[in-house]
Amino acid sequence: MFAKYVTAGLVGSALLATVAFAQSPTATDDSAKPAPAATSDQTSFQGNWRASKVVGLSVYNDKNESLGSINDMLMDKSGNIKGVVLGVGGFLGVGEHLVAVPFDKIKFVNEPVAYSGTAGGATGTGSRPSTTTGAAGSNTGSSSTSMSKPNPWYPDHAVFNATKDELKAMPEFKYST
Repeated sequence: MFAKYVTAGLVGSALLATVAFAQSPTATDDSAKPAPAATSDQTSFQGNWRASKVVGLSVYNDKNESLGSINDMLMDKSGNIKGVVLGVGGFLGVGEHLVAVPFDKIKFVNEPVAYSGTAGGATGTGSRPSTTTGAAGSNTGSSSTSMSKPNPWYPDHAVFNATKDELKAMPEFKYST
């Protein structure tokens, strides 16, 4: 009885193997060939930003005051980004107020924020600390930031024309479940 099972298994395997060998590629038209390597060519994507790097970007207003950061990007079904979710206030994500703003109202900047405030960095307004040393307006010492080439895959920061209080007064954005 055991010999029957072994024989049946060998015959079944042989039949399956002949079917697999019988299917050789015979198509010669271009539709069966894989897409050309141009789809993975990096030069065709130059100038585009990585979405994973845009999320988390710091957001400032026109006066270089820190407003918060980009928490998420909202897009339509065709892949166009329609809105940006900003996280305002809070500490390490706790107590953060989320607001959704239209994507076209956000301006992305490749250059670092122009520092403002008093010498020594005590601004008290929520802006980045000043890097000027010595007399106001003269940079006689070393800067705490190095002037580096902007990264081509994501901007340095985003600008939204509002104050932190105006954003906190906006209705809170909640993800629907």
